[in-house]
Amino acid sequence: MTGTTRTRGFVVAAVVFAAVAATLLVLGLSRQEPEPPPPPSRSQSERDVPAPSDAPSGGGKEEGEDGGEEARGPVLPESEPVRISIPSIDVSSPLVDLGRQSNGAMETPQDHEKAGWYTPGPTPGERGPAVIAGHVTWDGEQSVFFALGKLGAGDRVDVLREDGRKATFEVERVERYPKNDFPTLEVYRNLDHAGLRLITCGGAYDEEERSYSDNVVVFASLADGAA
Repeated sequence: MTGTTRTRGFVVAAVVFAAVAATLLVLGLSRQEPEPPPPPSRSQSERDVPAPSDAPSGGGKEEGEDGGEEARGPVLPESEPVRISIPSIDVSSPLVDLGRQSNGAMETPQDHEKAGWYTPGPTPGERGPAVIAGHVTWDGEQSVFFALGKLGAGDRVDVLREDGRKATFEVERVERYPKNDFPTLEVYRNLDHAGLRLITCGGAYDEEERSYSDNVVVFASLADGAA
């Protein structure tokens, strides 16, 4: 693991409590109206693919520990992402940079048709949980991640990087969480492999609050042979 990768991992861990909870709240405050497709049932979304907590970890360590041991599975060097493609739901979008607002919340894409990469985290393909977020709807129209809940285990997510490499991830599971009970550590904790988290809104739409009740999260890992 490079020094840069280790530093990025520590950055993710350090900012998680201050920023991530507010991050997901911000994603729910956009102008969203139609109810998007729900995630598949657990039996479909986890078919034959172990959840991260059940997967074997490298060097006998528990997943999430960063002791400098060799990463489990393929990893790529640091390189910023430029485009995401999800063939099974017909998503193809350039990626914008998402930083943090002054209140600690993650920025959201200004263009609802584009997804964004959370820049304080790892780049897709590096060891750790790279995060890409996008709107589900906007002013009553479907946005870039409207169909995210349709993904299931084994589906492919491709991320084109500045270095010309394509990081191909395989979906492990898709979950939906109430925004007031979001599992921050599970989503953003350090990993012993190259992971990807796709985040958008889901569930019922509250007309008064102008937001959805839940967040949909896709958990994926860099596929073998991708490095």
